[in-house]
Amino acid sequence: MGTNSGRNVIVKNHDENWKNLFQIEANRVREILKDEIIEIHHIGSTSVPNLKAKPIIDMLPVVKNIENIDKYNDQLAEIGYEGLGEFGLPGRRYFRKGGENRTHQMHMYQFDNAKEIERHIAVPAYLRAHEDEMKAYGELKAQLAEKFPNDIYGYMDGKDAFVKEIERKAIEWRKTNKAHYTFNHDN
Repeated sequence: MGTNSGRNVIVKNHDENWKNLFQIEANRVREILKDEIIEIHHIGSTSVPNLKAKPIIDMLPVVKNIENIDKYNDQLAEIGYEGLGEFGLPGRRYFRKGGENRTHQMHMYQFDNAKEIERHIAVPAYLRAHEDEMKAYGELKAQLAEKFPNDIYGYMDGKDAFVKEIERKAIEWRKTNKAHYTFNHDN
């Protein structure tokens, strides 16, 4: 059981506008990173139609050289992104917008960090193609948000085993179905 983090855990029904909110921010980030950016993926639960989610837009910018990203911290801060460096994951640059009341998160990786990029892309693609598991995941999140309304750590711990299992299945599934279910980035 986690401790009270003071952060409210809110899980909402899918909002069609999340796609637009992603697109707006992706364009703003592209404008700053220019030649450094290769592509930006909308990842996480807000990228899966009909999936209940915390209303935080997760973005995965894929860049040419992760070391160069630090020099953009000030410009990204001007559009509201707090740069937190690797934030516990080597090879990543993590940015959040909105502080404790986050609206967006960026998990940025260099193009050749295939393992991390694939992990983030595989799960939403898998959930889009497996409605039963997507609905089960949404219900689990709603139940956990009710059980741990002020405890983000209890919420995260509660879904950890489910997420790890979905991630394992998703990566396997993508290996055998890549040609049929490609991930449409920028969407």
